[in-house]
Amino acid sequence: MDPFQAKIIAAATGSTLTALTMTPFDLVKTRLQTQPRDSRPLFPKPPPNTCCQPSNAASCVRNMSSIARPLAGELVCVWDHGVFKRERVTGFYDAVKHVWKAEGVAGLWKGCGTSLVIGVPSSTAYILTYDHLLNNVLPPLLHGSALTPLTAGVIARGSISTIASPLELIRTNLQSTPVSAQHPHTLRSVLTSLRSLIRQNGTLYLWRGLGPTLWRDVTFSGYYWASYEAWKKAFANRGHEGAFFAFISGAISGSSAALLTSPFDVLKTRRQALIMSGSGNQLTGTISLLSKIIKTEGASALFAGLSPRVAKIAPACGIMISCYEGIGRWLIKSP
Repeated sequence: MDPFQAKIIAAATGSTLTALTMTPFDLVKTRLQTQPRDSRPLFPKPPPNTCCQPSNAASCVRNMSSIARPLAGELVCVWDHGVFKRERVTGFYDAVKHVWKAEGVAGLWKGCGTSLVIGVPSSTAYILTYDHLLNNVLPPLLHGSALTPLTAGVIARGSISTIASPLELIRTNLQSTPVSAQHPHTLRSVLTSLRSLIRQNGTLYLWRGLGPTLWRDVTFSGYYWASYEAWKKAFANRGHEGAFFAFISGAISGSSAALLTSPFDVLKTRRQALIMSGSGNQLTGTISLLSKIIKTEGASALFAGLSPRVAKIAPACGIMISCYEGIGRWLIKSP
C-alpha cells in the first residue's frame, strides 16, 4: 500500500480506538474540573437531610458541573454541620459511581459521538502533520537537531488546535452538562447556545479560550514528542522495537506531559465552560481566571481531574502511537 494512505488509515484507526475507549475518563475529568469549591450556605434554616431539588424530581442527582449552564433539577444539597451545602464529588471513583448512578452506563460515554466527529479528523491531521514536519520539512532546516521532534510537535499541535478550537468548545460543554429529563438531547442545547453566542458576539467569539488551549496543547505536544522520540531511541539502542515499545514510550511520555500541563487543562476547561454559561465576560483572560482560581480555591484546584486525565492520556497516547506505527508499517508491507 502507498505509505501516505497507510499512515492515514493507521492514524484514523488509532484516533477511533482512543475516542471509543477513553471517553469516560475525559468526561469525568471535565466534570471534576468544572466543579468549583463552594461552601456558601444556600438557605438559612433548612430541614435536615433534605434534597433541595424540586419536589417533583424523580431522584437526587449530584451536580458535578456547577460552572456549566444551569439545568433545572440538577442540584443536590446536604445539611452539613449547620450549613446547607452543595454536595461535592470527591474524586475519580466517586465521580464514575455517581455518573453511572445518575445517567446510566451510557452517561460515561456522553460526547463520544462528538469526540469521534471532532477528534478523529483532528487527531489524524495532527499526527500526519507532525510526521511530515519531522521527516520532510524540518530536518534540512534544523540539520537533525534533537529539537526537531519538539519543534514539529509544537507547530503541528498549535495549528490543529487553533483550527479545531470551536469544535473543542462544543465537546467540553457537552461533557460538562449532566443530562436531565428536560434536556435529554444536550448536544442540541449546546448548539443552540452556540448560535446565540455567535449572533450576540460574532464568529470570532468561538475562539475565546484559545489561549489556555494553546498553552496546554502546545506545551504538551512539544514535551511529549521530544520525550517519545528519546524513549523510542533508547529502546531501539537496546534492540527493542515494534508496536509494544511504541506503546510504552507513548504511555510514559503522555503521563509526564499530562502532569506538566494539568493547570493549563483546568484553565482551558473552566474558560470554555464559563463562555458557554454566559459568565465568561466576567474574566478578561487567562491570567485573571488563574488568579481567581488560586485566590478562591487554592493552587490545588489547578490539578483537579488529574487522576482521570493521567488515566486517560497514558493509554490513549500508547494506543494512538502504537496503532500509527504498528498498523502503518503492516499496511506498507502489505501487497
